[in-house]
This record gives sequence, C-alpha cells and structure tokens, in this order.
Amino acid sequence: MIGNESPTLGAAHILVVEDNEINMELVRDILRAYGYRVGEAFNGKECLAYIEQETPNLILMDLQLPDIDGYTIVRQLRQQERFQALPIVAVTAFAMKGDREKAMAAGCTGVIIKPIDTRAFPRQVEAYLRGFTEQTQDT
Repeated sequence: MIGNESPTLGAAHILVVEDNEINMELVRDILRAYGYRVGEAFNGKECLAYIEQETPNLILMDLQLPDIDGYTIVRQLRQQERFQALPIVAVTAFAMKGDREKAMAAGCTGVIIKPIDTRAFPRQVEAYLRGFTEQTQDT
C-alpha cells in the first residue's frame, strides 16, 4: 500500500487507454498498488475491442492515440446507452486553452493533466469512481 490512504473502491475495474508504454506502466503500477483491477489498451481499436468483452467501472483515456483519437472514441461510447453514465476521464499532456473544454464536449467526465502527480492521482481516480464530474466542480 502506498501512503496512509486505504482504497475504499479497490475492487474497481479500470481500463487504461495509453499508447506510451512508460506512461502505461506508471498508471498501471499506481492503480494496482491501490488494489484496482487494471485493463490495458494501447490504441483505440484495442479499447473498443476490450469494452465489447468487459465493461470497466472507469476509463482513463489518452486523447492522442496512434489510430483513433480519444475524442472520437469517447463520442462513440457516449452514443451507446450502456456507456452513457460510465466515467471516462481524459489523461493528457495537452493543457492549452480549450483542450479541457474540447475533452468535456466530446463526453469526458473530467481531465487529468500529465505529468501525473503520483500522490494526487489515486485520490483523483477514487473521486471519479465515486461520481465526481468536472461539471459538479464549483468554478
């Protein structure tokens, strides 16, 4: 276990969609250390194939993928009734003005900016699993 926190949602199943192996390893290792079950997809096609077989409790979606971009995948998933309430969080290095809005417009529940803050990341994941959305955030 990392830190003093205990994962209250540790049995949750999280799909990580990330084409960079180093980023995938970091996210996977953090999530597994907190007891989450982790699925992996390294591109958009793998993501779509994965969710046809198994529906996770949360998807962490890189937006820049080599085949189908994350925005397109999120829009496709949101068109299906069974995925409309599924938390899908963009995990992206792009933090330019408008990027967050673009991700939210595509149907993302929220955005986590890379590089990942390894201390905050488990709390962010748990918040999304508990129903947090950026629309509920006071701004």
